[in-house]
Amino acid sequence: MQKYDFETLIDRHGHDAIAVDGIGQVPGFAPDPPKDGYDFIPMWIADMNFPTASSITDAIIKRASHPAFGYFSPSEEYYEAIKWWHKTRKGESDVQRADIGYENGVLGGVISAMRVFAEPGDGVLLHSPVYIGFRNSLSKNGYRLVYSPLKRDEEGVWRMDYEDMDRKIRENHIHVAVFCNPHNPCGRVWTREEIAKAMEVYEKNDVYVISDEIWSDLMMNGSVYTPAQSVSSWAHEHTAAFYAPSKTFNLAGLVGSYSVIYNKYLRERIQGVSARLIYNSMNVFSEHALIGAYSEEGNSWLSQLLFVLSENVNLAASYVGNKFEGVTTFRTQGTYMMLLDCTEWLAAHGKTQHELLKRGWDVGVGWQDGASFEAPTSIRLNLASPTSRIREAFERMDKLVFNCEW
Repeated sequence: MQKYDFETLIDRHGHDAIAVDGIGQVPGFAPDPPKDGYDFIPMWIADMNFPTASSITDAIIKRASHPAFGYFSPSEEYYEAIKWWHKTRKGESDVQRADIGYENGVLGGVISAMRVFAEPGDGVLLHSPVYIGFRNSLSKNGYRLVYSPLKRDEEGVWRMDYEDMDRKIRENHIHVAVFCNPHNPCGRVWTREEIAKAMEVYEKNDVYVISDEIWSDLMMNGSVYTPAQSVSSWAHEHTAAFYAPSKTFNLAGLVGSYSVIYNKYLRERIQGVSARLIYNSMNVFSEHALIGAYSEEGNSWLSQLLFVLSENVNLAASYVGNKFEGVTTFRTQGTYMMLLDCTEWLAAHGKTQHELLKRGWDVGVGWQDGASFEAPTSIRLNLASPTSRIREAFERMDKLVFNCEW
C-alpha cells in the first residue's frame, strides 16, 4: 500500500488557490493580510492544503495525453465508479446507474430541486448555523429562508430541535427542507435515529427533502455516516441527495457533482430543470478525476487522510478545551471544519467580533467570521492542513490572541 505525504507543506501561491491568493481581496469575507513577520495559515476557504491522490492526477494526465477534447457522454466506467464508491464507503448497495444524475455543483443541484418543489417567495426550512452557500444561493433565487436553530446540549453536542422544526414548517406553510448531512459548519454527524426523527417531521408535514451529503466521506475519529435516504422507505422516495468528490479529494476547481434520486418521477423532473439551464455539462477532466478518485487507490488515500484530519481535530479541541477560557467548541465528527464559540470570551474581554478576527488575521491565522453562517460570535476554522501548521496556528491563538494583552 502506498503511503501518502500529508505533512509536507505545498506552496499554493499562484496556482489558482483563493485560500492563499484571495486574502485581502474581498472585504468583509476574506481575511486581511498578516502583519510583517507572520506568514499566513489558510483556515477559511473549505478546501485542503494537501496534494490529492496520485490516482486522480494519473487519470487526468492519461486523458490529457490524447489531443482531442470534443463532445462526449459520461462513460460506463464513471457510473460504475460511483456505484462502487457508494457501496464501499457509504454502505449503499442499491444505487443504480438510473438513479445518478450530473450537476456542475451541489448548490446548482439544490436550486434545480428547489425549482421543482417550490416557487420564489415560498419558504424553505434549514438548520442554523447554516452553510453560507445555502443562504446565498437560496435567497438570490427568491426563496424565503426559515431557520430552525441547532442547540448544543449539556455535553456540547449539536442537536436538532424537532418540535421547533415542526412548528416552523406549519407556521410558514413549508413543503421543502434543505438538510445537511454531515452538518457544515457544525461538524455534526447525525445518527440514524436522529435522521429518522427528522424525516418523521418532514413526512408528517408533506415536506420534500434536499440533502447535501458532500461531506459524507470525511468521518473523524471513527464516526459513522448514515445516508439520509436509507432511514425509511418514505425518505428513500422523498429525498434528493447530492454528492461530489470535491471535498474529499480537493477537486473543487475541476467542477462536478452528482445526485442520487431513487424516485423516478422526482429524478426526471429535477434533471429536466438542470438540463433546461443549458450550462450543466460535465467537463471531461472532471469525469476522469472522479474515476481516479473513486478507486482502490483513492480509497487507500482517504483512509490515510482521515487519520491525519482526526489528529488535527483532536489537537484543536484540546487547545480550546484546555487553554482558551471563555471559548467552546464541538469536537468535529464529520467535515474538516470547526466552529469556535467565542461569546463568553468576547464579553469577558470587552472585545468585538471584528476585533478578535482582526487580531488573528494580524498574526497570520486566516480564520473566518461565523456571522456569515448565522453564528455571529463564532469563528469557523478549516483544519485540513499539515498537523504542524494546525499546531502553529493554535500556538499563535494561545500566545498572541486569546491569552495575551492586546
